[in-house]
Amino acid sequence: MSPATTENSWASGLGIFAGAALLTVGVFQFLEGVAAAAKDDVFVRTTNYVFSFDLTTWGWVHIVAGIVIAVVGGSILAGQRWALLAGVVLAMLSALLNFVWLPYYPVWAVVVIAFDIAVIWALSTILGNSRH
Repeated sequence: MSPATTENSWASGLGIFAGAALLTVGVFQFLEGVAAAAKDDVFVRTTNYVFSFDLTTWGWVHIVAGIVIAVVGGSILAGQRWALLAGVVLAMLSALLNFVWLPYYPVWAVVVIAFDIAVIWALSTILGNSRH
């Protein structure tokens, strides 16, 4: 197996991982949003937190973000090159969105942030390798 073939295999595997992880993040965001928009008493807010927003509004923000993120994740799996950079940007925005979401559901937000970091790493690796 030549080095170029090995590198292509890694890039392909990372692309599949990144697309699947981004699709998963999109579904997580969507479900988070549905839970927040449908029933405000599902979440317990931490008192005296710096950020305080209407939970129903946050729910709709998560629903829209989840749909867009899932579409980009599916586009990465379909092999669309434009989706690689869009995936990095959306994963960064998702991580920031979930950082602000911490007082409402901390464990879930940390899990989604971890997925976002993995997606950013994988897509950045693919983008970095494609320039050589």
